[in-house]
Amino acid sequence: MKKARTNNGSGAALPAKPVSLRSLAEYLKLSPATVSVVINDSPAAKAIPKHTKDRVLQAARKLEYRPNFFARSLSLKRGFMVGVLVPEISEGYAASIMRGIEDQLLSEGYFYFVASHRGQPDLIQEYPRMLIDRAVEGLILLNTPVVQALPVPVVAISGHHRVPGVTNIAVDNKKATFAALEHLVKLGHRRIAFFKGHRGSSDTEYRWRGVLRAAAQLGIDVRPELTIQLQRDAKNPGPSVPEEGYVTAQELLATRERFTALFAFNDISAIGAVRAFRDAGLRVPEDVSVVGFDDIQAAAYLTPRLTTVRQPLRQMGEMAAKQLLMRISNGKAKAPPLISLAPELVVRESTGPARVL
Repeated sequence: MKKARTNNGSGAALPAKPVSLRSLAEYLKLSPATVSVVINDSPAAKAIPKHTKDRVLQAARKLEYRPNFFARSLSLKRGFMVGVLVPEISEGYAASIMRGIEDQLLSEGYFYFVASHRGQPDLIQEYPRMLIDRAVEGLILLNTPVVQALPVPVVAISGHHRVPGVTNIAVDNKKATFAALEHLVKLGHRRIAFFKGHRGSSDTEYRWRGVLRAAAQLGIDVRPELTIQLQRDAKNPGPSVPEEGYVTAQELLATRERFTALFAFNDISAIGAVRAFRDAGLRVPEDVSVVGFDDIQAAAYLTPRLTTVRQPLRQMGEMAAKQLLMRISNGKAKAPPLISLAPELVVRESTGPARVL
């Protein structure tokens, strides 16, 4: 059985109508129900012999059969769609997590909408409702606060606030910041500068608490004159870009305060800081060591390669998607309030022994 092709009068061949489930079943001499069960991988497919399932799938590929999504969604009264709300999509943190979310959703036959609120409170309030109006079955909120009760399952990534019924996927910031500062202390660093995260990130306060706790345990003074908050004057802080790290590092140097190391809020700002230090005639790590946070892909290709705290970003995305789909398929499943993932310190070339001041 081959799909017929027609001609539009100009000599160009046009594709025939898509192969239907019924015509595929007739070609295989099987019932439409059997073919449907195999194509949709429903639980009843377990009772069908493997050689029959292989025949169905092979014929579906050969005839380029595509299931009628709308018919399926109407019959099941489901849209197989979820919403993802993010502050922004950049080359670093958010993009790495999105890869994990996408891989998991597509493997389960789901599609998704993405909305970027860029830290604007009105959009954080309105976008979840707009996504629900478009029939999403659940929501993943990335670094975005849950500000209202929602009628669908919700999973937050780095949301931190405990909200009833919402599972939060997060890295242990206390362990992460302690590992980074302990590494610098072992290298002899005592005067350490800090980039505090911008107000638009839900990680900012939790990570900063981790810094203060670790510093107290390690006997390090967190000096106000060596601490600068990223985008501190921005009304609605935007996405992290290397430029903000570059400019903030210039501000730090302009204070004329002595320091031998910088612990940056994230890799993006650390990358900008490294360039600012080098442009000012400082060597990294001989004159100043730099530690980032996240371990985005670019961190391993910087010159020098960046020492950083690795968050399992892709795994966080996959886990969030798994948790959401479990809640969608089993509405009575109890949602764990927190799933905490372990960070990992990745030591590369941007840190070294402290110079003598």
